[in-house]
Amino acid sequence: MTGRQPALGVLHPGNMGAAVAACAASAGAEVLWCSAGRSAATMRRAEQAGLQPVAELGELLDQAEVVLSLCPPAAAEDVAREVASHRFLGVFVEGNAISPGRVQRIGELVGRSASAVVDGAVIGSPPVGTKRCRLFLSGPPAATELISRLFVGTAVSTPVLGAKVGQASALKVSYTAYQKASRVLAALSYGLAQHHGVDQALLDVASKRQGSYLVETDYIPKTASRAWRWAPELEEAADTLRAAGMPDELLRATAATLRRWTDAKDDRGLSVENALEILREAE
Repeated sequence: MTGRQPALGVLHPGNMGAAVAACAASAGAEVLWCSAGRSAATMRRAEQAGLQPVAELGELLDQAEVVLSLCPPAAAEDVAREVASHRFLGVFVEGNAISPGRVQRIGELVGRSASAVVDGAVIGSPPVGTKRCRLFLSGPPAATELISRLFVGTAVSTPVLGAKVGQASALKVSYTAYQKASRVLAALSYGLAQHHGVDQALLDVASKRQGSYLVETDYIPKTASRAWRWAPELEEAADTLRAAGMPDELLRATAATLRRWTDAKDDRGLSVENALEILREAE
């Protein structure tokens, strides 16, 4: 094994993707991204992360040895189909919050030309400043080792779950099912208590229990602003539950609640009361 870092292509650098890519760049990797058709905000993020722009996807795929797909869940298969149409020959990392079944379909599609397909799952905050995250991996050992090399000594750790594509995504949707549904339930519980004038009493009761989301009312606007991407993730988790023979109604209902906040996308100025008012007014 040589010390040279493999060239990494990132599709498409949102807040998480840009931060993860910046970590690879800080470790000495050449990190590419395709600027064609991307927004001004994406361009700013990529520039700040130190990523190198290429004009066309085909150019990126010709130069990159590893490609990491990090995009909204609904776009994951479209992105994979576009990569497959160029007959990418390197290692493809499916890093989106999608069900194991979808990852396996993508693996079959991209794997017709790619040297390997790896399942990836990012858990944690974007690794900026003192924050860290984990990029869980599952897939062929040689490929997961190659990806791990990209992040040695950075704020991104790369635990390997096993050799089966689908394991990392199973972990992601399992965690998503609990963490995101709990945040929505906490918002609804607080809103209900507030409606009846007992919100302070609720917070007092909740404060007696260690780690309760109920006391973190400042997270309600954050939940609302992220709902546009959380709802599809919970639909993926619901699909995974159904495939495992378990009831999926709870997560479907939670996703429906999140969709009431769609217009609050990335609104950092939202207050707790504004977020709850959106829920009350939604039809």
